[in-house]
Amino acid sequence: MSARIDEIAGEVLGRAGDARRFLIGIAGPPGSGKSTMADNLAAALKAKGESAAVLPMDGFHMDNAILIERGLLARKGIPETFDVRGFLDIVRAVRPADQEVLVPVFDRARELAIASARPIDPKDRFIIVEGNYLLFTQGKWAELDGIFDFTIMLAPPIEVLEERLWDRWRGYNLSEEAASAKVYGNDLPNGRLILENRRPADVTLEIALA
Repeated sequence: MSARIDEIAGEVLGRAGDARRFLIGIAGPPGSGKSTMADNLAAALKAKGESAAVLPMDGFHMDNAILIERGLLARKGIPETFDVRGFLDIVRAVRPADQEVLVPVFDRARELAIASARPIDPKDRFIIVEGNYLLFTQGKWAELDGIFDFTIMLAPPIEVLEERLWDRWRGYNLSEEAASAKVYGNDLPNGRLILENRRPADVTLEIALA
């Protein structure tokens, strides 16, 4: 896979030309390896002498207090549980490369977003945005259509996602019952929704990244 990522980095460089700022979107279901792909692609671009930063969509999870009030805590991760408007504003803010933009990151161990936790420097030429709904065709997420210069979709088989999601939640020491609720009550339904309602990507990888 490292060779494939290097190929994609070369493809990105060819597409970017002399652009001062180039936005890459990496989409996929929960457990597909978006964060790993983003980090690996950033490393591949840096190895070629470029500057790159990662902007994760997970930082725009609504706070649990709001989700409890709306009866959505058990479905955290569905499209309606993100601050879509805030996310759109940040993605648009990084486009011009004319100022530092501070973005939030998600602490999965504590299940909360931390505001202004990562700087996007105006000198960072490639901004790699990663998240579930970057190519989603429904609701406000559809406003992302056309905002990225290059898109990658991770679309592994459902059975691969299922195995990886079990591993994820067991890693947080959840009981089998609690892990099962996460996998079958939320993550896999979200994964199917994402795979069935997506725009075409420049590159689609039918494999999950570790």
